[in-house]
Amino acid sequence: MATTKEYKEFLLEQLNLLEDITCRAMMGEYLLYYDNILFGGIYDNQLLIKIVESNKKYQMQEQIPYKNAKPMYLVEDIENQEKLKEIILETCKDLPRKK
Repeated sequence: MATTKEYKEFLLEQLNLLEDITCRAMMGEYLLYYDNILFGGIYDNQLLIKIVESNKKYQMQEQIPYKNAKPMYLVEDIENQEKLKEIILETCKDLPRKK
């Protein structure tokens, strides 16, 4: 099941506390970048972020976004914009910037 445009728009609205969020379509799903750092994506109407050392403290559930992919963390509480911002900023600390 592909992500709906309505869910993508809703999630981007939830991320509006972060100024430099970009979203790129990828095979029916969406990749998410903050300040040119790929931190996660929207898969099957769910926000998944990369697993890094700095975000393990949030104890999120692991999920596989698609067949043969590495596990990612499922961010369930997307309504809490402050916490969502904190999780993304923490995650991006340990990820490389896109060239």
